[in-house]
Amino acid sequence: MNKFDVIVVGAGTAGCMAARTAAKAGLSVCLIDYKRADSIGDKVCGDAIGKHHFDNLGLAYPKGDELERTIMGIEVYSPDMETVFKLSGEGLYGFIVDRRLFGQRLLKEAMDAGAMLLDSTQVIEPIIEDGFVRGVVARDRKTNGKKKILGSVTIDASGCSAVIRRRLPPEMGIETTIDKRDEVICYREIRILKNELEEPEYCKIYLNVNIAPGGYYWIFPKRGSKVNVGLGVAALANFPNPKDQLYKFVLSGEIFKNSIFIHGGGGIVPTRRPLDSFVSNGVVVIGDAACNVNPIHGGGIGPSMMAGKISGEVIPDVLETGEPTVEKLWLINIRYMKTYGAKQAGLDVFRLFLQSLSNEDINYGMKYKIIREDDVLKAGIEGDVRLNITDATRRLFMGLGRVSFLRKLYKMAKKSRALKKIYEEYPLSPKNMPEWKLKIKSIWEN
Repeated sequence: MNKFDVIVVGAGTAGCMAARTAAKAGLSVCLIDYKRADSIGDKVCGDAIGKHHFDNLGLAYPKGDELERTIMGIEVYSPDMETVFKLSGEGLYGFIVDRRLFGQRLLKEAMDAGAMLLDSTQVIEPIIEDGFVRGVVARDRKTNGKKKILGSVTIDASGCSAVIRRRLPPEMGIETTIDKRDEVICYREIRILKNELEEPEYCKIYLNVNIAPGGYYWIFPKRGSKVNVGLGVAALANFPNPKDQLYKFVLSGEIFKNSIFIHGGGGIVPTRRPLDSFVSNGVVVIGDAACNVNPIHGGGIGPSMMAGKISGEVIPDVLETGEPTVEKLWLINIRYMKTYGAKQAGLDVFRLFLQSLSNEDINYGMKYKIIREDDVLKAGIEGDVRLNITDATRRLFMGLGRVSFLRKLYKMAKKSRALKKIYEEYPLSPKNMPEWKLKIKSIWEN
């Protein structure tokens, strides 16, 4: 039986960043992952990360084989393909990475900082004593032997499986289940095209509710003529199989004729506002397990690393003062919520609005620039949804019989701003959570 200051369950982007940061601060860290060490980082993903995340985290930019492509921005296509929003500039400049090599780099940095890796190890459940998480029960996948690993703080960074979060008792105050309607089911392939994409410095996103209901499909350029192509659908009633949709509507296109398949796979993305709280006595939840994901485009690498870094910075100070109680760990919530969490909350309202639209609504909205390209960019970066509705636009939409669409837009933008503000005023103590949750509930129930 081993004892550590910190146990990190899951060596993904969130877990490696938490382990690296905590180990650098001098804590003993055990990093546990289900995969073999050389497979860590090999994950179905869009592979795109904004440059600003590297700057904020103090991480070196990807280079060499790890860097597949430098990206200048995103092109968003309307369902009828007649309108393209070309978004570029600060916040969208970034990188397409080789996901496995990027994951291996983060793992190496965590281990170089002093974290100990237990690979090929399955965490089965948390050890809970006296209202505290005191460690985990794990199974060695090579020997099938079980063992207890004790830790002062256990971090659940196990992705959508959320092996610790799902097994916490309700009195610990962390949501254990996520509504399926807040998940997007994705399938993506890596393919080599006959020819390099036009404008390979732009990621391409396509909106079409018939092809990708509640989500979108994408073509992201990688090195040379290699691309990451995929499709995500919201897990709403009777949702179609994303792989079937990708093959039927996307891979049947001319540019994929005679393309070479390299790799394919699916996954689940929790596209919603973050959990109300990430912390309880002796436990922290981060990454996909905590819904640290942009609700609009599903990007989670940046925010998950941010949550990992915040956790790794707060925990050493907490352990210096004694028991890692929910009150002492609460600063993790505050730091995340007042920045990225508030943005996520505002965008979650926008997501639900977008999921209610028809292709015709989206075509009109983009054609008449109800939300301008600059404002789409600002919404993605800051979480603020700004509308561009002039008197001329109102008259036009009245003539088209689409005034109800504008009313829905106004209502959405107002709710989005209200929810973002509530998250910016996140409670400074768990004592004030019931009152804060009532404010959130009043907006969601409206």
